[in-house]
Amino acid sequence: MNLTGEQIIGNSFTKLGTSTFQGMQADSGIAIATPFYEATKLEIDLAIAKAKTAFASLRKISDEKRVLFLEAIAEEIMAIGDPLIEMACLEAGLPTARIQGERGRTTGQILAFANFIKNKAWVNPIDDPALPDRQPLPKPSLFQKQIPLGPVAVFGASNFPLAFSVAGGDTMSALAAGCPVVFKAHPAHPNTCEMVGRAIQKAAQRTEMPEGIFSLVHTTSHELGGYLVQHPDIQAVAFTGSYRGGKALYDLAVRRPNPIPVYAEMGSINPVVLLSEGLAANGAGLAANFSQSVCLGQGQFCTNPGLIVIQKSDEAFLQDLAAQLDTMSLNAFLTQGIAQAFTRGCEKLDQHPDVKRFTTQAIPSPSLFVTSAQAAMKDQEILEEVFGPSTLAVVVENQAEMIAFIESLPGQLTGTIHGTIEEIKAFPELIEALSLRVGRILLNGFPTGVEVSPAMVHGGPFPATSDSRGTSVGTQAIYRFTRPICYQNFPAELIN
Repeated sequence: MNLTGEQIIGNSFTKLGTSTFQGMQADSGIAIATPFYEATKLEIDLAIAKAKTAFASLRKISDEKRVLFLEAIAEEIMAIGDPLIEMACLEAGLPTARIQGERGRTTGQILAFANFIKNKAWVNPIDDPALPDRQPLPKPSLFQKQIPLGPVAVFGASNFPLAFSVAGGDTMSALAAGCPVVFKAHPAHPNTCEMVGRAIQKAAQRTEMPEGIFSLVHTTSHELGGYLVQHPDIQAVAFTGSYRGGKALYDLAVRRPNPIPVYAEMGSINPVVLLSEGLAANGAGLAANFSQSVCLGQGQFCTNPGLIVIQKSDEAFLQDLAAQLDTMSLNAFLTQGIAQAFTRGCEKLDQHPDVKRFTTQAIPSPSLFVTSAQAAMKDQEILEEVFGPSTLAVVVENQAEMIAFIESLPGQLTGTIHGTIEEIKAFPELIEALSLRVGRILLNGFPTGVEVSPAMVHGGPFPATSDSRGTSVGTQAIYRFTRPICYQNFPAELIN
């Protein structure tokens, strides 16, 4: 595939700007040859104008035709073959097996959305018939269904170059809903983004979708990202990244003359509660599995278990965990910036007077830090996410303090409990406390690994996400980009 570094605007390619940047090899920081052109406001305007026109046509296109489009996207991604795997590995510094698996997840979730909208019930129809003879007044017929919002802006993530990127769950759920997408490529892997963007463009042309159903723009500018969000014809935003970035986009969107929803996933430390009987039954196994989860993907997952909650009487487990982490090696990060931020985060914790580092390798390295619940509740900065293979253990005196600490936590994507069924039954307050803080609760497992399922909730209370009512993984993600409408006294043949 011949990459050009241009914007993909509907069926066309443009490069109106003069500023360029390049993708980087994650492990070496060496630039990859192709220059990418920074998008201009004119190009963003053009992409959104085409999306608006496409939306008018798309509303008249059947679900069956959108199914063919989604299926064609999956086919075109697979047709790229090994060059896509090789480029994603180069730009993200991830091993081949990981990227191959991620490609499978990406195409799998595309086909999941295609299958979901094959069933007409996906629009959640509610038919409430008329009662003309009702007294004292007749009742009208009412029919409710979901309809698409309109053009959507999607911001790609750095940590999943395929599954949360150009053809990721945000883009596919929006397209499945019938919303055109203007995608802002992540500058950490622009070559990979262009490859997948071209595949979507080709699929759209193959299946005769309206031009503008998909566009892709490249920019490293926060200003242009904000311009995209504030454009009056954009009707919703999806974002995966930092709290700072997501909150900035959210603030811009709600201050518009016509505020729009922003579905921002902004980070999480994912508390893991370790109970005494569970530790007594399988402490060594837990230490080994926990260290693997912390270091999976170099710790660069939004579901990385970054927080342990453990009673003081069980503190010996932390020495076993530290010993396991000390055997783990540090590999390439997704970007040089992430590597530097990880080092700064670890050094900040290491220098905190109320925090002790239990691992012994020099920073940067897979790390375990330990503090008390009282210190963590007093200084919330101790709980700031360190993106990478690091976890913080908070030691509580007893179950009452455990609940108090959990209730003090900000919103999280996940919460995990390790323990026996008997001790969890005897401690019902724990599930209740966690349920108010997270979007997904796990029992005797680890949060890394998010199943693409109709039942999945990959979201959570603020600040894990900007809107806890949705999910960015699973077929229910489609409803972030629809709204209900009620038809009163309409015959069925007039309801599209």
